[in-house]
Amino acid sequence: MTPGVPQARLRAYRRKTYRPGAIRSKAEAIAFVRKRGFVYFWPIQGVELPSLWVAVAGDRPVPSEHDDAGHVTWGWKDSLLGKRRWYYAKLLRKKATLIGLETAPYFYALTENYGSLEEDYLIQYEAGRMTQEAKRIYEALLKEGPLDTVALRRAAWLSSEGGKSSFDRALLELQTDMKILPVGVAEAGAWHYAFIYDLVPRHLPEIPEQARQIAEPQARAKLLELYFHSVGAAPVGETRKLFGWRKPELDRALEGLLAAGVLEAGLSVGSGREPWLALADRARW
Repeated sequence: MTPGVPQARLRAYRRKTYRPGAIRSKAEAIAFVRKRGFVYFWPIQGVELPSLWVAVAGDRPVPSEHDDAGHVTWGWKDSLLGKRRWYYAKLLRKKATLIGLETAPYFYALTENYGSLEEDYLIQYEAGRMTQEAKRIYEALLKEGPLDTVALRRAAWLSSEGGKSSFDRALLELQTDMKILPVGVAEAGAWHYAFIYDLVPRHLPEIPEQARQIAEPQARAKLLELYFHSVGAAPVGETRKLFGWRKPELDRALEGLLAAGVLEAGLSVGSGREPWLALADRARW
């Protein structure tokens, strides 16, 4: 018989880790991200992970009204860009992600970056793993220093109306590969609001330095353990969807955590047929 995790217990566990409506200050928000390791900025439909929005505003949809009290998160995020209190970029599933600075090197260790401003991107581009547009943006930042999106489009020769979609895709490509990140906000463009971007190794040089000491299996194990400490239990498919790792890599990492007694397998939650993995330490439940 497949052992089960009662749904009520799982919901109660996640209330402790997601902390809906409990965060009241910027300092508490920073501590929350640091403790969880990584969270989404907004909740993402179909993806189970804590978010800053839920921790501040409670478990409810994100409203469009700008005067909603929960939107204080937007101001906190903008005011902390470039302050080295957390790592913010579009990363997990290409969505806005907040990462504790202690955790960021584990993500960086899984990229093709090794901390060289001038070489890493060229190796990827010459191997066909970086688009021409991403190369232009990267080289513009490398040459000019931090730039807002309006100036960056111009410096990368992507300022034509037809180049906007290519520019946006390339910005996303560079963020998900941890090559660039937003470091501030400028009063630029039609909306007088534009992110300022910089190169990750230049803005946060300690992250590449720390990542050099982390092997890929160690990085995957660390991130998976943090994930399960946040969600308590999850099916393998959901885990793969979040991280986007290849199946053999994910399977090896999960097998290591199972062998170490961090996780247990073969569980069921609710009426779903897919087996789940859960934290083995039931005292936490």
